[in-house]
Amino acid sequence: MKKHILNLFVLILFPTILLSQVAKELNPPDFIKTITFKSNTTQGQLPVLKLGESLLLEFDALTGDEEDFYYVIEHFNFDWTPSGLVKSEYLRGLDNQRILSYENSFNTYQIYSHYNLAIPNSQTRALLKSGNYMISIYDDYDELMFSRKFMVYESIANVGVKVKRSRDVKVIAEKQSVDMVITTNGLNLNNPLETVKTLVIQNNNLNTAISDLKPQYTLGNELIYRYDTESAFFGGNEYLFFENKDVRAANVGIQYIDLEDIYHNYLYTNISRKNRPYTYNPDINGNFQVTVIDRDNPDVEADYVMIHFSLLHEELKDKNIHIYGNFNYFTIEPLTQMLYNSESKRYEATLLLKQGFYNYKFVAVDKETGELDEGAISGNFWETENNYKVLVYYKDLGARYDRLIGFGEASSVDITN
Repeated sequence: MKKHILNLFVLILFPTILLSQVAKELNPPDFIKTITFKSNTTQGQLPVLKLGESLLLEFDALTGDEEDFYYVIEHFNFDWTPSGLVKSEYLRGLDNQRILSYENSFNTYQIYSHYNLAIPNSQTRALLKSGNYMISIYDDYDELMFSRKFMVYESIANVGVKVKRSRDVKVIAEKQSVDMVITTNGLNLNNPLETVKTLVIQNNNLNTAISDLKPQYTLGNELIYRYDTESAFFGGNEYLFFENKDVRAANVGIQYIDLEDIYHNYLYTNISRKNRPYTYNPDINGNFQVTVIDRDNPDVEADYVMIHFSLLHEELKDKNIHIYGNFNYFTIEPLTQMLYNSESKRYEATLLLKQGFYNYKFVAVDKETGELDEGAISGNFWETENNYKVLVYYKDLGARYDRLIGFGEASSVDITN
């Protein structure tokens, strides 16, 4: 009798546990590289697209076996718990379909297959709801290869975004603060302190995003956010960069090249910028762009190159140094960790990357706590040019999911006091 009661309890509790789980992205195995999103307005690894816009996901599989991959699309709430909507409510058509569009690499040392998935397509005809989405890619054995988040918004609210210097004098030289004004167009926001949620993202990096700020003031149909510390980000520094669109010759940031089984590019040794004056150097805020010279189709004609990084720095006993950027979705993983060479007094690491233009920086991670410090090597400066995106969610009383009703964007190039 007790066993039957226990089984009944598990059956009742298990769906509740599933609904409360927070979705997290899975990073791909080593043989899947160069995951990019493209839409009508954005390109990179964090697409925020308007409801009705098309989306293109691309990636490479370095096995060269023309493997089959399948995709699944799921809808989530603001906090990345499942929304509870059934698939037919947010998706017209079918998912869990095979990716049909792919090409093999041409005239490259590294053999790979390049996959393209366009949404909508003949099977998945439309996304019907705004909000948070996750797309998951599975192989032929139903094993999850990787998953990525993306957002779909409705233009219901206008989101004004301004970047200011920090109002905290202790960090006024290091931080930037984001002010927001949300204006609704004909939509009455009931109890906005509870029903309206915001997400502020710096340089497309969800790992450092600030979530769920409450409006401080309400003036008519305007919600005003002017926090002193809660909406402040460390400014960081401009990203370092290199370009190897011509794989046979040294280019921007590359000291020399070598050809073994594939090409190797050795970058100039970098130094710590933490205690040096800020210097403006235009970047693409941690992103990357696949490019190749004298070729018609970079998707399949760009080669993969082993990139050698080095950092002149004393050894840090309590921290690990990692290479950081959107080339792997700002992920801290064993592949990005640098090893200290006691003979050359440098941190060194190698990454296999597709030809193109790449932003990167060096960050320190505490060995015990895992806490990441972006400014430990690069420094933090209020003058740094950063991109900020603000997403506004609304869940009306009795509603079953969080709508994404507004999107705003600003750059700190126009920062004011």
